[in-house]
Amino acid sequence: MKTITQRELAARSKAVLDDVEAGAVYHITRNGTEIAEVRPITPRRRFVPVDELQRKWRNAPRVDSAQLRAEADEFYGDEDRVTDGDEGEHR
Repeated sequence: MKTITQRELAARSKAVLDDVEAGAVYHITRNGTEIAEVRPITPRRRFVPVDELQRKWRNAPRVDSAQLRAEADEFYGDEDRVTDGDEGEHR
């Protein structure tokens, strides 16, 4: 949250509204007292290109699912885990 005066809002309204559109929240003051809040109406969805997602996933750490399951079973126990129909094995 950013706090600006009424005068700053009048002088920089385009920049302030660009910030608000990007998700910023402003409190507006008059004579040192907060009188208003300017915030986006709805959260803005951000489009992330596929190549950017692939680049991030490529650099993500690998997950060993067997080790993750073993650690979860050790921490939570496995008695309440859902079993796989006929075999009666845990999933």
